[in-house]
Amino acid sequence: MSESPAPLPPPRSPRLSVWTWAAIVLLAAFLLQGLGQAQVTPQRLGTGLTNLGQFLGQAFPPDFSRIGPLAIAMHETLLMAFVGVGLGVILSLPVAVLSARNTSPHPVVRTASRLIIAVFRTIPDLVWAMVFLVAVGFGPLAGILAIVADTMGFCARFFSERIEEIRPGPAEALASTGAGRTGIICGAIIPEAFPSFVATSLYAVEKSVRAAVVLGLVGAGGIGVELRSAMNLFQYPQALTIILLILIVVIGCEQASSFLRKRLI
Repeated sequence: MSESPAPLPPPRSPRLSVWTWAAIVLLAAFLLQGLGQAQVTPQRLGTGLTNLGQFLGQAFPPDFSRIGPLAIAMHETLLMAFVGVGLGVILSLPVAVLSARNTSPHPVVRTASRLIIAVFRTIPDLVWAMVFLVAVGFGPLAGILAIVADTMGFCARFFSERIEEIRPGPAEALASTGAGRTGIICGAIIPEAFPSFVATSLYAVEKSVRAAVVLGLVGAGGIGVELRSAMNLFQYPQALTIILLILIVVIGCEQASSFLRKRLI
């Protein structure tokens, strides 16, 4: 008669290391400190809900009397986003090629390119907008330049990572025929990474449409300027109209982006 298999030992519960417990305690301390500095209390939250209800009561029904100028401002916001993303994507591609491990001509060039990407990614778009407002003044140009900088930080990193993930086979096949570095990049690497580039660019469009609205709040043109003026003048029905317009346009851009990704990728 065959022997029955030995019973399996009971599973051990995972034990957290000292460093893990220290990280948990540190995060909890930061959370409590942040709640204390923000003065998050039930009384303030209750007052905030009451004020929000009063705002919604004063904002309804929305005021559509200036829908024409608001549509023009929304169109300006979309142009800011699309122009900024277009220029940002074009400028991101050579930076990504120079920063990728398998396409960079030299480690120094790669390090410098990665540093540039890190700078563009680290500085928020609102800070870029304030810098460009000082440089070129108020208006859509400052917003476009801020979106270009933000898009370069976003796209260049993902472009470079995708380039590094490409299979070496097509590039080696072109190299065996005598193709140079530029020919290998244009003939093998970029075509294979192109679907990923398109997906990342479409995500950048979605991101930049929302950013263009916020940039207008600091004077970079577009619908954000109208929203700031309406809120400052306590024209809440008009502000609600602007918010609804932004909501419709942003959702429409996200749906169009998803549709294009499914058709092109």
